[in-house]
Amino acid sequence: MKKNQFNVCKTSSSKTVLTPSELKVFFLRFTGYKITHLFPIFIFQRLPQDWTPAGQVDPSEQLELTFALKQQNVDLLEETLRRVSDPDSPQYGKHLSLQEVSSLVRPSALTQKVVHRWLQTHGISNCRTVRTQDFLQCSMTAEVAEALLPGSRFHRYVRDGRSIVRSSSPYSVHDEVHQHLDFVGGLHRVPPKGKDANRKRPRSKAGVHLGVTPAVLRTRYNLTATDVGSAENNSQAVAQFLEQYYHPADLAEFMLMFGGTFQHLSEVDRVVGTQGGGKAGLEASLDVEYIMSTGANISTWVFTNPGRHETQEPFLQWMVLLSNMSDLPWVHTISYGDDEDSLSAAYMTRINTEFMKAGVRGLSLLFASGDSGAGCRHLGKENTFRPSFPASSPYVTTVGGTSFKNPFKVTYEVTDYISGGGFSNVFKMPDYQVSAVEGYLKSVTATLPPQSYFNTSGRAYPDMAALSDNYWVVSNRVPIPWVSGTSASTPVVGGMLSLINGQRLSKGLPALGFLNPRLYKLRGRGLFDVTEGCHLGCLDEKVQGQGFCAAPSWDPVTGWGTPNYPALLDALLSQ
Repeated sequence: MKKNQFNVCKTSSSKTVLTPSELKVFFLRFTGYKITHLFPIFIFQRLPQDWTPAGQVDPSEQLELTFALKQQNVDLLEETLRRVSDPDSPQYGKHLSLQEVSSLVRPSALTQKVVHRWLQTHGISNCRTVRTQDFLQCSMTAEVAEALLPGSRFHRYVRDGRSIVRSSSPYSVHDEVHQHLDFVGGLHRVPPKGKDANRKRPRSKAGVHLGVTPAVLRTRYNLTATDVGSAENNSQAVAQFLEQYYHPADLAEFMLMFGGTFQHLSEVDRVVGTQGGGKAGLEASLDVEYIMSTGANISTWVFTNPGRHETQEPFLQWMVLLSNMSDLPWVHTISYGDDEDSLSAAYMTRINTEFMKAGVRGLSLLFASGDSGAGCRHLGKENTFRPSFPASSPYVTTVGGTSFKNPFKVTYEVTDYISGGGFSNVFKMPDYQVSAVEGYLKSVTATLPPQSYFNTSGRAYPDMAALSDNYWVVSNRVPIPWVSGTSASTPVVGGMLSLINGQRLSKGLPALGFLNPRLYKLRGRGLFDVTEGCHLGCLDEKVQGQGFCAAPSWDPVTGWGTPNYPALLDALLSQ
């Protein structure tokens, strides 16, 4: 190795790992400090090139960082989630309160003491915690942050008129502290590029496609005019992270145009966060309008998390909120994701723990599977599929997308070629889906992509699907056709699960909570099986643009299929 040259291990185009000895040289060379005890706590994520540097921040500038403290009893938390979510378990539906979750996972007294003392020795005292005491959000100057986290250098970056503050280099912490932290938020992860709902022109030219509306969805999924919410203790929510906002006037106009055949609400009951000004986002309009027209007449919340400060990570802010609110809607739908390989395993593992905390409380988290099919990652001369997170988390329900076979009629469904799906490269296949996924792999062996493209032992997704093609949306008071994406199918499924929750609650049954263990035991009961079509993959000689294909029963494009509401209601009311 040449003098003053780092032996950098390239793990991907966006991540770099420095060994501890190299980090010490790095810090001595660039900070002037000689560090003897450092431990790198996660992989450094390079900022995407579309974020333009705008200079180093002033040393006196205020930053806000989030410290994820190591939790206790994570294995017990996972076992508790399995028991309360498995319909064959005596503990099924016996969800925990936030206080009980806090007692289970609260960081040890030693962890809290070490982290607080570490912060206090750097003069940091302006911190907020959450009820589970496993997150600290602290304000400090950039100068103090750089001293606290040797190696960090905070710069401002801009993209599409938005400004964020992130560190341009890797950081570390002293080895007596690292064992008490999962990660520090606000240094490297950036908001993904806004993947607003797609505008896809109809692929057929033989006429005008009227598009998907609430009436079309209710016809296809067998919802009647009486299938609306009535339980007072029922609620649902959507979450937005990419500076997306809905406009109340758009929702009112949408319901006036499309909600005339069923009882509904025309206003959101609660906004958690700050609604920005300016134009409404197509994504936000889509989410709110379709969860409220499918889950009609049900109290709806909107979590809007642009981040109060340039160093905040909106998705992480939402997770922190869930750890700090005792009364929450039962169903949450989220159209958000990153490439798995752009995130550190430590970060994703901790986020999975947050999903488990929600699940044991009886909350159902639904994530869109993404709009890139199987995805594609280019590794030199070889390609692999590219799974998305949180879609690949074993602890959420992931929703894929479909299209009508005949784009002009309410017919049976085939795959939507953009529907995200595949196999995690990080998380192993959970027990609840092993039988279903192995059955798929055996039944389509002859037509599977080469195994070098995917991890056959990873968490497979999606779990179910709904129509994701050619929706009508009202945004900025204008009716807009041809809106597509799994950001459409996810709130539709969420609305139907909210209706089912309402029926369960009115009968004295608990909310559905984490749905997957029960969903996979149903083995397709209550769902329309989707057996035609494939989704996108790598555009190369081996797979020629094709990922996976639909098949009878479960498949990694549409999961178990799309809801047949009365049959699914019957299946999920049995206990």
